[in-house]
Amino acid sequence: MKEEIDWKKELLESGKFNNKFSKNILENGTKNFIQGIYLGYMYSRWRKITGLDKDDLVDN
Repeated sequence: MKEEIDWKKELLESGKFNNKFSKNILENGTKNFIQGIYLGYMYSRWRKITGLDKDDLVDN
């Protein structure tokens, strides 16, 4: 069973995306399409930082 991880909280605490725009999206969610795209980018970066992308290659 995989452990549930709150990636948004983890990013906020790490300070990797600590500008005002990123912090607002992580805390309040997206309001438009572009913010959704940026949230996806932050999630992708978080996966690379934590090494989760490497695990996907093994599972397939």
